[in-house]
Amino acid sequence: MTLDEFEAIRLADHESLKQEDAAKRMRVSRPTFSRILSSAHRKIGDALVNVKAIKIEGGCCKIFGK
Repeated sequence: MTLDEFEAIRLADHESLKQEDAAKRMRVSRPTFSRILSSAHRKIGDALVNVKAIKIEGGCCKIFGK
């Protein structure tokens, strides 16, 4: 799972933000956010159903305050 996918899951599922608001936080368009989130959900579903580990990777990142 990429860092972008992890962040999309965090914003949409953990913080319960609407996609429009989450997309603004990630500085991407709403359709792009939707694609990232769908990809993350597929990977998490696969990991749960097939008993796989979830690895989060993708390089350096910046943490922005709220």
